[in-house]
Amino acid sequence: MKSTRRPTFREFAELRARLAEAQETLRAIRFGEVDAVVVASKEGNQVFTLQGAEHAYRELIESMNEGALTLTVDKTILYANHCFAKMVKRPLGRVIGSSFRQYISAEDRATLRPLLKRAGKSGSKVQMLLNAGDGSRIPVQISIRPMRRNGVKRATIGLVVTDMTEARRSEELLRALTHRVVQAQEAERGRVAFELHDNITQHICAILFRGEALAGKLSARGQPPKREAMNLCTMLGKTAKEVERISRNLRPSLLGHLGLVAALRNTSTEFAERTGVSIKLACVELTVRLPADTELALYRILQEALKNVEKHARARHVAVCLGQQGSFVQLAINDDGVGFDPEHRPAGRNGKGGLGLLSMRERATCVGGALKVKSVRRAGTEIEVRVPFNTG
Repeated sequence: MKSTRRPTFREFAELRARLAEAQETLRAIRFGEVDAVVVASKEGNQVFTLQGAEHAYRELIESMNEGALTLTVDKTILYANHCFAKMVKRPLGRVIGSSFRQYISAEDRATLRPLLKRAGKSGSKVQMLLNAGDGSRIPVQISIRPMRRNGVKRATIGLVVTDMTEARRSEELLRALTHRVVQAQEAERGRVAFELHDNITQHICAILFRGEALAGKLSARGQPPKREAMNLCTMLGKTAKEVERISRNLRPSLLGHLGLVAALRNTSTEFAERTGVSIKLACVELTVRLPADTELALYRILQEALKNVEKHARARHVAVCLGQQGSFVQLAINDDGVGFDPEHRPAGRNGKGGLGLLSMRERATCVGGALKVKSVRRAGTEIEVRVPFNTG
C-alpha cells in the first residue's frame, strides 16, 4: 500500500531551504562568486576548482566574443560563458550542468571523442556544427586545451568555441566571386580566340598566298631574292599555325564536341611534339559526360600544369592519368623534373604558391573539388585534383 503520510511543516521548510541554497549556488557560479563546484558521482563527491574564479578573470571571459567552456571527462559542462549560451540559443542556467554531447551530432561526436581523449597531452582544433536550441546548426571551430587538475582526481578540459558563420559566409562570397572571375576569363578568352581565328589568321594567310604568288613570278636568275621570298613565306606559314594553336588553346572547341578525354589527348600530343618532352596519357572512359564547367576546369588544370613543366620543371617524362573513383573523378599529373620545396616556393595570394598553382586550386574549388601538390627537390612534382562526378 502506498503511504498517504503528508510531509510535515519541518520537512517543507528543509526542502525550501535546500532549493534556495541550490538557486543561490547557481547564481554564484554564474557571476563568478565561488571558486569550486562539488559534483556527485559514482566515485563520490568530486570537487572541481573553477580556474580563474577571480572576478576580474571572469569579467574577461564574459567579455569574449567567443564561447568558453570547462568540461569534465564525461562531457559535463562545469562552466560556460554567456557568449556560448547565446551561440546555442539556450539560457545559461540550462547550459551549465548539461552534457556537451547534446550540442553536437553523432558524426561530430565520433570526430571529437579522440581529440578530447588526447587533450590531456596537447591541444587541438576541429571544425564542426553545433546544434542550437532553435533547431539551427552553427559552424564553429573548437580549440581544445588541457587544464590543470588542481587537486581533483580527474582532469578537466577547456574549450574555446569560435562562431565561423561570418567566415563561412565570406568564403562562400569569395568562392562565388572567383567563379565569376573564371567565367569572365573564359568569355574573354573566347573573344580573343574568335579575333585570332577570324581576323588575324585570315590576314596572315592572305599575306602568305600573295607572297607565294610573288615568289613564283620572280625570275629563276634572281635566286637570292626568290629564296628570301620563299623563306618569308615559310615564316608566315609557321606564324599562322602558331596563331591557330593559341586560338585553339584559348577556346577548346574539341572539348565541347568530343569530350574531355579527346581534349586531354590532343593537348598532350601537341605538348610532346612542341617541347620534345615524352608524355604518357592514361585515361579511363567515364560512364557519362561531366558537366561542362567540370570538364573545362580539368582541361585548364592540365594546361597550366604542362605550362609549369615547360617553364620550370626541366622534365624529360610526364605522366597524365584520368580515372574515376566512386563518385569522384581524379586527374593526376606527374613529372620527373627538378621539383621544388613546397615550404619555400614563391608565395602567391594566401601563401599557397605561385599564380599557376593558385589558378589550378581555384579552378578545382569552383567545381567543388580539391587540389593537392606534392613536390621534392630533384624528385619531380605530382599534382592531383579530385572533383565530384556529378557537380550539378
